Amino acid sequence: MSSQITDQRAFVGDGAVGDQSLLGLVGSFVEALRNAGLPVSISESLDAVETLRHVGIDDREAFKAAMGATLVKSQGHYKAFETVFEVFFALRSEDPWMEAAKKAGEQQPNASTPGSGGGGGGDADEIFEALIRALMDSDDAQIRALAQRAVSAFAGMEPGRPVGGTYYLYRTLRNINLDAIMRRLLEEERETRESSAEISDLQEILIKDEFEARLSKFRDAVQAEIRRRLVEDRGSEAMARTLRKPLPEEIEFMHATTSEMVELRRAIHPLTRRLAARLARRRRSNRTDRLDIRKTVRNSLSTGGVPVEPKFRKPHPNKPEVVMLCDISGSVASFARFTLQLLYAMSNQFSRIRSFVFVDAIDEITEFFEGSVDFGEAVHRINAEADVVWVDGHSDYGHAFAQFWEEEERSVTAKSSILILGDARNNYHASEAWVLHEMSQKARHLYWLNPEPRTYWDTGDSILSDYARHCDGVFECRNLKQLEDFVSKVI
Repeated sequence: MSSQITDQRAFVGDGAVGDQSLLGLVGSFVEALRNAGLPVSISESLDAVETLRHVGIDDREAFKAAMGATLVKSQGHYKAFETVFEVFFALRSEDPWMEAAKKAGEQQPNASTPGSGGGGGGDADEIFEALIRALMDSDDAQIRALAQRAVSAFAGMEPGRPVGGTYYLYRTLRNINLDAIMRRLLEEERETRESSAEISDLQEILIKDEFEARLSKFRDAVQAEIRRRLVEDRGSEAMARTLRKPLPEEIEFMHATTSEMVELRRAIHPLTRRLAARLARRRRSNRTDRLDIRKTVRNSLSTGGVPVEPKFRKPHPNKPEVVMLCDISGSVASFARFTLQLLYAMSNQFSRIRSFVFVDAIDEITEFFEGSVDFGEAVHRINAEADVVWVDGHSDYGHAFAQFWEEEERSVTAKSSILILGDARNNYHASEAWVLHEMSQKARHLYWLNPEPRTYWDTGDSILSDYARHCDGVFECRNLKQLEDFVSKVI
């Protein structure tokens, strides 16, 4: 990829991007993004190179924004982009931002040695006063230089010590005392304005917001310096593995943290819109007008029985009916919740969606979604009102399937597509696999989505193979990417 971008010098022209090493740097950065899982096409890479005509690499924030605007497609990918950017440029000799900070730091007296970890009172007072001046003047180079001094004086970083960057950041900022700096900044600003007109409440708010933005620059500079030193100590690849978080579409439903669940909920709505548009295009492309013989013959009477103008019957494609059977036992509850949310959001694409949940008994929950604006409220009603316990509340797929077929056999037609969501862990009860055979004979399609890795299938009390032989397909579905692939290819 690096060589591909380097070969595009004629495309970008001379000038700001005329340096071949800079083009190679962008190419290597694109490779790092791809290794982190971000989808970056060749055209987007060339767009990134083209931006160098207009944005110089000497302005770190502008350069980062330009790379993000051209290389990142989704807002959910931006955090991963930031991590790769910071780690990738941490030790680059081409990094002009670090060189500017070093030059400014050489002008600071009594700079502490890296890793000293002491940070006596003299150092703290000197850095405190110098930082006040730099923040008042909004001197970015000086702010970065002081961030380096602060990390050297207070972080206490030791080579080879297995401590995360958050700990070093806390130690540094605790000694700097940003709250006290904010108070000093506001006091000095008021003193400089004493002779002028009185400051309004709005002006005071704006001044405070401006100083908070400048302090945020210092905080980011401290974090970047700590990251740079960690990369220097441990290597960029090790730091990238440590810092990289999975993309939203790669987060596993079964092991998502609270913050990751929030990201999943945000990511599922644009996914729904994309899938809806894809299904609509597929229905339009599958439309084939059929010859209407009756209308053609009738129309040919005016031309002596010669069918000069054939008449066609307009197709009326039926939207499929979807029946979902979701295991909501403790082991797969998160998976069922997100799948229900996706298909609930897509309900306008189908003539009817009927949803059932089960543990060792099964109950229909379709009415909980009808007329409900808040999906969370619908899920709360499911947990509170759905009758899904028969004996002991442990998964019994066989009993749940038999109960469903006894009550709903007549409602399953040749238009029905049945989706079963669960891990097929049956607690050693009878499988009642004959029910799935009957379903497959009567329904249009029968699919099974399993949130467990394939290596876990048919281990322990999993009896997936007993059911799989009667299904049109069994799919591993552990994250949004796999769920999107299934819906786009099958439904």
